[in-house]
Amino acid sequence: MRTLLYSLLIISTFCIACNSGETNTTTADATAEDVTKSWKFGVALWTFHTFNFPESLIKADSAGLKYIEPNTFHKAGPELKDSVIFQLSPSGIEKLKALIEKQGLTAESVYIVGDSTIQSWKKQFDIAKILGAKFVTTEPPIKMWDSIDSLAGVYGIKVAIHEHWKGVSQYWNPDTVLMAIKGHPNFGACADLGHWPKSGIDPVEGIKKLSGHIISLHLKDIAAFNDPTLKDVPAGTGVVNFPAVFAELKKQNFKGHIYIERDAEDQPSNLPSVIQTVKYYNEEVGKLK
Repeated sequence: MRTLLYSLLIISTFCIACNSGETNTTTADATAEDVTKSWKFGVALWTFHTFNFPESLIKADSAGLKYIEPNTFHKAGPELKDSVIFQLSPSGIEKLKALIEKQGLTAESVYIVGDSTIQSWKKQFDIAKILGAKFVTTEPPIKMWDSIDSLAGVYGIKVAIHEHWKGVSQYWNPDTVLMAIKGHPNFGACADLGHWPKSGIDPVEGIKKLSGHIISLHLKDIAAFNDPTLKDVPAGTGVVNFPAVFAELKKQNFKGHIYIERDAEDQPSNLPSVIQTVKYYNEEVGKLK
């Protein structure tokens, strides 16, 4: 009898191990295959900065996107007397939040700008908190790294350091972004793929250098390297190697936000190019699978 029980126990253990192995393999395969599904694809509302806030929400929705990144220097719309968002009271920000929800959109980040006082940054974080942001995108003054990192910790909101180009931003080089991140646990990076080439930086190399620190990306393209006077062009029509960028992000197991952003002002609006970029993005990311 004991021999029979012992035999059954061995068989049972073997089957469990087999099943466990099959489950682990399937899970690993699914994780590798589905990593891009964790990328939150949307649009930075600066793309529609020639329109007021409610109008920009409609355009984002028309492009079939869910995630948006508002900025605090956008005009809030006629109901709020076209005030700039950072001048609104908390009740005014609540009205904007209601508009976002009504349009079926989600704002998990906000582009903010503060001055040299901590109070100005606190007000911007207040806005981000009301809107439900998980992180803010910004270029914090070097002298305020410690205080802004502490503020981010208090609010429970991460800071994604954005970069403009050489001569405009102190963060044009990824090395400076890494310097800011070091010793500041609430700091990460917002990689602007279209601004890097203006400073002669290959976006693929920038992404590699910031590996493990990237919170979000601004997805834009540019016609040539080393020309800061250029306006961006629709994604896939310039010098940015997007297939290589997407492959590197997948390799890094990136899980975050990718926002389409246009600085150019196409007429009558940037909406057609955003729709074109959505199609391009879906095609290229689909190839990773």
